[in-house]
Amino acid sequence: MKRITVTFVATLALAGAGAANAQEALAKSSGCLNCHAMDVRKIGPSFKESAAKYKGKPEAEAALVAKLGDVKKHPATKAKPDDVAALVKWVLSQ
Repeated sequence: MKRITVTFVATLALAGAGAANAQEALAKSSGCLNCHAMDVRKIGPSFKESAAKYKGKPEAEAALVAKLGDVKKHPATKAKPDDVAALVKWVLSQ
């Protein structure tokens, strides 16, 4: 039983790492990493800085998706609207 539990937990960890890598690849292909980084401020705030700023705010996800879709508030991204929503969820989970 212990072996099954350990295997299950390891599988979940690998799946989570794969999803994070996929989101990071999406951020790169969408141009996000040109101005943002995970841990350090570049032209824009780091993803961790943004996650901390919006932590605990229930309206954060919708507000950020709207902001990223408005060229006046944020430079245009190459991401599709569904991808923007997925990227926002990923950033807020940091």
